[in-house]
Amino acid sequence: MLMSECVCRGLPAGWVNGWLAALGATVLDSRLRLQWTMEDAPVAVLSASEIGPIDALAESWPDAASLRDLPIANDWGGRGRLTHRVDVAEFRPRADAGRGHRACWALSSTMTDLSVDRNGAVGLAPFVPGVPKGTTLHARVLRVHAEVGTATTNRIRRSLMGQAERVQDNGLGFDQTRLGSLADKTDPWVEPVVELLAFFGLALFPMRGIGADRRDRGNPDERQRGWRRPPGSREPREFLWPAWEQPLDMWGIDALLDIWNPWRPATWRAVGVHAGWRSVRYERRATADATRAIGAERL
Repeated sequence: MLMSECVCRGLPAGWVNGWLAALGATVLDSRLRLQWTMEDAPVAVLSASEIGPIDALAESWPDAASLRDLPIANDWGGRGRLTHRVDVAEFRPRADAGRGHRACWALSSTMTDLSVDRNGAVGLAPFVPGVPKGTTLHARVLRVHAEVGTATTNRIRRSLMGQAERVQDNGLGFDQTRLGSLADKTDPWVEPVVELLAFFGLALFPMRGIGADRRDRGNPDERQRGWRRPPGSREPREFLWPAWEQPLDMWGIDALLDIWNPWRPATWRAVGVHAGWRSVRYERRATADATRAIGAERL
């Protein structure tokens, strides 16, 4: 069977948005496989049989109508309105209606009613940071999609090669490279193709919590796959992610993320992992600074 590969220099594994975007490509198109180069600074390699990976992505690129129909839309099917603070009473009818929806993960990977605070708000994922003016995640997704316009093969190729120009936008709101120097006040700049692919990458990272039995006392202990503490630690959770050498589809990646143990490097080779990273949180300039960002440190 003829395989076609694309080495994506614009999606380095050590960049959390680039890593999520590479995963998002396999979510967006089930024909794609993902692996990472064995270099000191690994980058994504997308492959497919009988079709070029870039052509596959261009064929599968979502249109505005499909994104407007995501279950996280501010107003979805008349089931109330979602803001950045989501009340459990607003979440439940969406969860019920969203079961079986092609993008039901958009709800389960961004919020959960298994963690509800004392004010009745559901737990939000670490990948759904607050932003100035309370712009919802859905609004951010629609905005980066609009910035891309028609995703031609050339436009996608330039993004995967790291040659596309950035646009002035906050994107999904957690990419550290969108920020300027701490010495200035420049506006954030993002690469919209990468941002939209990273959103689809969230499909592999569902939310959960301790459960309803603690809800009466408040339960801020929401959890998202990939965010962990070292065994026995009480430090804040970190996001940990690997690079692997074998080509995997979305479901193969899903299985690998279950069995990879970031704290036992001696076991990595057995599952094909050759590198890993941990998240580093942005240090705010002041108490009132609402900026959120996730950087990376090699394990």
